Amino acid sequence: MVTQVSVLYFARSAELSGVRSETISVPQQLTSLQLWQEIVKRHPRLGTIRDHIILAVPGASSWHTYAVTMSDLEDKPKDLIKVTYEKLSTDEVAETVKSPSCGAVSLFIGTTRNNFEGKKVVRLEYEAYISMAEVEIKKICRDMRHKWPMIQHISIYHRLGVVDITEASVIIAISSPHRSESLEAVKYCIATLKATVPIWKKEIYDTEEYTWKENRECLWAQNGQK
Repeated sequence: MVTQVSVLYFARSAELSGVRSETISVPQQLTSLQLWQEIVKRHPRLGTIRDHIILAVPGASSWHTYAVTMSDLEDKPKDLIKVTYEKLSTDEVAETVKSPSCGAVSLFIGTTRNNFEGKKVVRLEYEAYISMAEVEIKKICRDMRHKWPMIQHISIYHRLGVVDITEASVIIAISSPHRSESLEAVKYCIATLKATVPIWKKEIYDTEEYTWKENRECLWAQNGQK
């Protein structure tokens, strides 16, 4: 037995197939995989986006309609982590967390200031155990998603190497439907990052003296004081 199947194409699938709809004659007993194979025979370019395709069946009858759509993967919650020697761009980081479902993007930008307790600071130098730092930052992302389930995208960028006066050493961007969640999450993120992530800061003064600085929030610093 043969049945007629009406296939509707949307978004990228419509662009690649070159059609918005078509009717296909197929066996009456048909799996979604078999239908997909038949569609790709007709439109081979669709094979390049298989992982992004949804085959939707609105209802069952002798006349089936299959809607071929693109899943909105770009707006699924994502965590972006970058520990890098490259200069950081606030615009770039902020752009990574924008979402059509969110009305708020909250940012924290940590920059090098030119003084500390009466000393003139000329630059900072950062170093890190990168693989461990990335693991710890991922833990922070998981914790934030548990505490604030409504947050959408998280980006945490940290600079290594020499960071001159006014340049950014860390940028955190978080998006959420409403501002309260992302603001609270950003505050938690920077405090926890300083406390748990193995990134060390060398503060260099105009006298050519320097100090390896330990954040007051550091768990290892607190433990050492007990």
